[in-house]
Amino acid sequence: MKKGFKFLAVAALGFAAAACASPEKMAEMAENVSVSCEPSVLEVVAGKIDAKVSVTYPAGYFNKKAILEVTPVLVYDGGEAKMEPFMYQGEKVKDNYTVVSSDGQTVTENVHFDYVKGMEESHLELRGVVRYKAKRINLPTKNVADGANTTYMLVGDAKSAGEVEYKADNYQDVIAQSVEGQIRYSINSSDVKNSELKSQSIKDFQNALDEIKNNERKTLKGTEVVAYASPDGGKDLNAKLSDKRSKTADKAWGKVVKGHEASDPDVKSVGQDWDGFQKLVSESDIQDKDLILRVLNMYSDPAVRESEIKNMSEIYTSLKDSVLPELRRARFIANVEYKNYTADELKQLVDENEDVLDEEALLRAATLVKDNGKKEDLYKKAVEKFNSQRAQYNLGVLYLNEGNLDKAEAAFAKVDGADDQDLNNAKGVIALRKGDAKTAAKYFAKGGDKGKENQGVADILAGNYDKAAQELKGVGGFNEALAYILTNQLDKASSALSGHDCLRSNYLRAIIAARQGKSNDVATYLGKATKGKAFKARAEKDIEFAQYR
Repeated sequence: MKKGFKFLAVAALGFAAAACASPEKMAEMAENVSVSCEPSVLEVVAGKIDAKVSVTYPAGYFNKKAILEVTPVLVYDGGEAKMEPFMYQGEKVKDNYTVVSSDGQTVTENVHFDYVKGMEESHLELRGVVRYKAKRINLPTKNVADGANTTYMLVGDAKSAGEVEYKADNYQDVIAQSVEGQIRYSINSSDVKNSELKSQSIKDFQNALDEIKNNERKTLKGTEVVAYASPDGGKDLNAKLSDKRSKTADKAWGKVVKGHEASDPDVKSVGQDWDGFQKLVSESDIQDKDLILRVLNMYSDPAVRESEIKNMSEIYTSLKDSVLPELRRARFIANVEYKNYTADELKQLVDENEDVLDEEALLRAATLVKDNGKKEDLYKKAVEKFNSQRAQYNLGVLYLNEGNLDKAEAAFAKVDGADDQDLNNAKGVIALRKGDAKTAAKYFAKGGDKGKENQGVADILAGNYDKAAQELKGVGGFNEALAYILTNQLDKASSALSGHDCLRSNYLRAIIAARQGKSNDVATYLGKATKGKAFKARAEKDIEFAQYR
């Protein structure tokens, strides 16, 4: 009796299970089917949304003769995206779909969607249809996950990714200048000849002193008298001779500046003028001058230098006539500060007379004007007048910032310097924006620190977050902080933002606070960030803040 009872009980359970497994019952009992998703919140990575969805069918649920179509659908603001359905079949169906046991089974599938705008506010659902003979029965829709997180996109999309900076100008607000005249002495003499005090060199110096006095942009900062001896005749002898010449030149200074405004000079004695000697030789057309210069490089001892040069008798004769007399001298120097054009003056000159601007002034003026057309004109003027490589490069940056990759590429092609780090970085950014990550990486490798930072940006866009965090380590600022957020290193992300208080930095701080569960900080930083319309609109849909809305 007991065995018969057990048999009847099992049969009854089997009948009940079979009844529950009818197509209609599969729809009615769909609530017993459980679903899960990894990740539980969908995330966009490199423009793609990928997840693993697991569906658990309980024992007695799946009809042995039924076919089940399960279609993953991502429903978002503005539309929906559907995948091809996953196909399952009962144990008695003779087809090639995945078999699901009537005893219960969990199936796991990969879902994939290409991101389109609007999916940041979306949810993933499964839509099921049971096919049994001629019947088609819709199952209740199963919501699987919400999404999608687009935080990585704060780095910028591929069309605007990468940063390229303009090359700096060397414009000086105050320029140190000097003017000078000189007197020459006879060999082994420290006497100042009257003819030297009336030379053209001295007259030019006196005129320069007068011009300094009358020029409101110039200020005399100091004067010098510097005396020398030519490097022949021995070091000690020439040191004494140079000292004597400094004294007689100091006395002559009073006659030179009489009637002209000048301060008392700082008087110096140099001794043998080897620097002047090397300069005059290099600028001369003396035969075998390269041989003389090699001697100077080979020997530092003045006596050895003099001996070696005197041994070259024919060459030494040329030196006695054309070089050495020029080194028996004293220089009268006036040091001046020149007050350069102010920013307002530069902008006025751009409009009225830009032809007076030199290369550095043109480059500085280009940073002051807001109109890109005028900026372009100034860079072109600098290229035309001065063959300015920096201006040529900056033209490329201007075009790149305007989004004109073809014009930028053409401009950069005219810049000299295959090893120029700025240029390589810029070429890498162009490649990155064209979608050629491999070429971009080659250029970034040659681009120094800037190239390293942009490679980090490329890695973020490609979904290589750990690598990006390494590339951006120590750079500081937004991109480094973003890489740390994406790798869940929130304390490091906060540190990277130290000293930054812009809208987008505060938006990142709000994300960090949200992930740390600090609701007060979320409100504080979002309050700052959403003063910008773009961040306000983003925050309203950003799943990072879903639990704080």
